[in-house]
Amino acid sequence: MKKTKRKQDYKIYSSTNIYLIGPMGSGKTSIGKQLSDLTKKFFYDSDVEIEKHTGMNIPEIFEREGEDRFRKQEVETIVSLCKFNNIILSTGGGSVLVDTNRHHLSKNGIVVYLMITAEIQIKRLSLDKNNRPLFTQYNSKEKILKLNKERESLYKNTANLTYSVDNSTGPRQTAIQILMDINKKIHRFCV
Repeated sequence: MKKTKRKQDYKIYSSTNIYLIGPMGSGKTSIGKQLSDLTKKFFYDSDVEIEKHTGMNIPEIFEREGEDRFRKQEVETIVSLCKFNNIILSTGGGSVLVDTNRHHLSKNGIVVYLMITAEIQIKRLSLDKNNRPLFTQYNSKEKILKLNKERESLYKNTANLTYSVDNSTGPRQTAIQILMDINKKIHRFCV
């Protein structure tokens, strides 16, 4: 009998949502798109959904209506998206600041924290600073470290899985590792 290589199975239970949290620039959108491609689940980015709903981009919302209004819109968006099944959701870096967001993410899916060092984060953000309203405020290593320190325990306490995204592993490989770990985690609970 001829042995054939079995194609890696990244199928996870169809109703399982995967939510990505972490600082701005940690690769949530890039990895989320790869997860979507591998699982055939729908991909949503909470910032993109907010922009669609408001008709403004994120920097405009911050400038015209302030961060408080943005956070309220973010809560509405995340709560609404958490009602869906079979999705991948990339959240904004500050989404964990609001208890309602943390509750809905934890209750409705697997939460993955993408951890990044300030050095790599600043490098990535400097390439996209026009679309990052908080980067204009937190554009030094010290300020980024302060912002991340304020949020780190929220990320860790909300997450089911944590990954360092500083190394040279690309979004696709990180997505594959996440799916393999989720499959192990789900298998453990179902056996």
